[in-house]
Amino acid sequence: MSPRGRLVLRIALGTVLLGYLLCMPRNLFRGVPYSTVVVDRGGQLLGARIADDGQWRFPPSDTVPEKYAKALVRFEDKRFRYHPGVDLLSIGRAVRDNLREGRVTSGGSTITMQVIRLSRQRERTLWQKAVEAILATRLELRYSKRKILALYASHAPFGGNVVGLEAASWRYFGRPPGELSWAESATLAVLPNAPSSIHPGRGREELLSKRNRLLENLLWHGEISPSVYEEAITEPLPEAPVPLPSHARHLVETQKKGVRTVLDIDLALQKRVEAVTDRFSDDLALSGAADMAAVVMELSGGGVVAYVGNTSPGRERTGSEVDIARSPRSTGSILKPFLYCAALQDGKILPETLLPDVPVNLGGFTPQNFDMQFHGAVPAAEALSRSLNVPAVHLLRMYGVPRFHQLLKDCGLTTLTMDASHYGLSLILGGAEGTLLDITRAYAGMVMQPRGFPLDDPVALWYTYEALGRVNRPDEIDWKLVPSVRKAAWKTGTSYGFRDAWAVGVTPDYAIGVWCGNADGHGVPALTGAKAAGPVLFALLNLLPEGEKWFPEPSGGIYADVCTDSGMLKSLECPTYKSVLLPAKAMETAVCPYHKGGSFVLPPAMEWYYKPYHPEYAPPVSASEVPLLEFIYPESGSVIYLPRQLDGSTGEAVFRIAHRDPGATVWWHLDGEYCGETRLVHEMGFAPAPGAHTLVAVDDKGNTAAVRFSVAEGTGR
Repeated sequence: MSPRGRLVLRIALGTVLLGYLLCMPRNLFRGVPYSTVVVDRGGQLLGARIADDGQWRFPPSDTVPEKYAKALVRFEDKRFRYHPGVDLLSIGRAVRDNLREGRVTSGGSTITMQVIRLSRQRERTLWQKAVEAILATRLELRYSKRKILALYASHAPFGGNVVGLEAASWRYFGRPPGELSWAESATLAVLPNAPSSIHPGRGREELLSKRNRLLENLLWHGEISPSVYEEAITEPLPEAPVPLPSHARHLVETQKKGVRTVLDIDLALQKRVEAVTDRFSDDLALSGAADMAAVVMELSGGGVVAYVGNTSPGRERTGSEVDIARSPRSTGSILKPFLYCAALQDGKILPETLLPDVPVNLGGFTPQNFDMQFHGAVPAAEALSRSLNVPAVHLLRMYGVPRFHQLLKDCGLTTLTMDASHYGLSLILGGAEGTLLDITRAYAGMVMQPRGFPLDDPVALWYTYEALGRVNRPDEIDWKLVPSVRKAAWKTGTSYGFRDAWAVGVTPDYAIGVWCGNADGHGVPALTGAKAAGPVLFALLNLLPEGEKWFPEPSGGIYADVCTDSGMLKSLECPTYKSVLLPAKAMETAVCPYHKGGSFVLPPAMEWYYKPYHPEYAPPVSASEVPLLEFIYPESGSVIYLPRQLDGSTGEAVFRIAHRDPGATVWWHLDGEYCGETRLVHEMGFAPAPGAHTLVAVDDKGNTAAVRFSVAEGTGR
């Protein structure tokens, strides 16, 4: 051959070799749609959603169970481990058999060639088989035998709309492939041989015969023992396809489509949480609260280990598919711990600082405690543990709505989309919306302390846990008297109109959030966080592993002398005090103003409501530097609304004064006009016209008190 001819031959051979090397696409199954598959932390299936083409086709796996691999190789391609992608002996046998029968009865394709055919989806002709043979040898150079088996197992047809070993295992046997028996593995090994005519729905006798012949072959070649064989051939074939698992179903819906996603969910715990919440929800549904959601977080890793977006999917009702755990709902009182902790951390209060609990009217906003009572003055920690609304409003007024609004956003609440002025002081009483997932994460953040979390003073946090640990349990068990009882720092919340019942709690190891109500937002009489959500929270707590009993006392902070009566920093006149561990900024708080001449004296309005609950309170009548009379209602600068009578006429608003001298006489003047006098009980009704007014009270010793207020338009004479 001439030099030119040799060059041409080299170029031709090189071109063929290059074409051979480049003929295999990088991704054989590019563009194939897969099912959405979601598994728990241990790889167990939580749920799946069908692929976009209507097939149950799970995302490919790199592993093939040993039983299935042995059964498949024995049935489809017994020399698979040794051939280069094409089995010439098998092809020769297929040609012989086809000539003998006068029709195509065998193709002689190897598992590798079948992978190529499944990826190309071309018409089955001799030319295409030749192409498949070439590509099969190229595939053998790229992948290991184990990888080729995995590609086949992930894309082989298994009858109907079931594609791939994993989908078939779950659809036909309700278990993952790794848990299949020899009989089940053999069934799935023979099924792709003719999936359109042999599958568990029809052709059962032929399917059973093929399965048992394969089992006999496995026995003959020593793959299984005689005892395993005898047991395997007695197993029945599967019946109709079974439903796939459906746990944390709302969470599954939020995952990326067409891929396998691993969540922090613990399937064993998830099942128990679903069982408990379904039971409680079914009971509550009898009283009108049809829906419930729950979230459990493991604080060591910060992951959600159990998630119930809504309970009892089998109970037909409107809203059962709503993911309540991610739905914005009125927060009720559930945000109060964040305000208490922030006020401690920023030096606004001390743990037991007395907060006012007296009537207040702030531009028409008149908060009430749940029991409709006032207590005059309440220690801050007690106000939190008892979830008193009025002290919380006073505290928010002191701390500042814009600061608290920003703090909640920094804690992870994503639903505060309006500016602070939109919510105002109602922010602390349910004037804003939050999701159960966000709020549970925020509670968890107080314990986990992720980077950037705004509440980070260990002493303030510890006092918050302590206050929340005093909240009365729904089972009325005192954890201090029963050491075996699980303790939690927890809080309840109830929204206006009894639409939302909350309970969120933390231990050193877990955070749990529970919501009860109706997805469509209609209220249920007497639905409260304490009675509806609280019992569920503690039932879920009892499912969790034992961990740390309680939060350890914090390191750091400062010690200072605190008045035992007011809970504030000791003044020179405070007769009794104690040294207390306090947050770093505690010295910025106010000094006790209530001790005068050695006596503990509250302002008249606070005193008026405080005395009935504290019979030991007995200040001198003429205590110096303390006013003798004070308006209880209205507060100066407030906007009031006059009531409407049954006949449609305008009623009177009742104005009240507290006087320290029970025998004093008080004269009342509205806008400079004398209106009357009172003794003993200082109350008087007025119906002023809309607009601004001034009310002045004068007692028989010349002491005065005045208040400016406005009557809202649309009321009055």
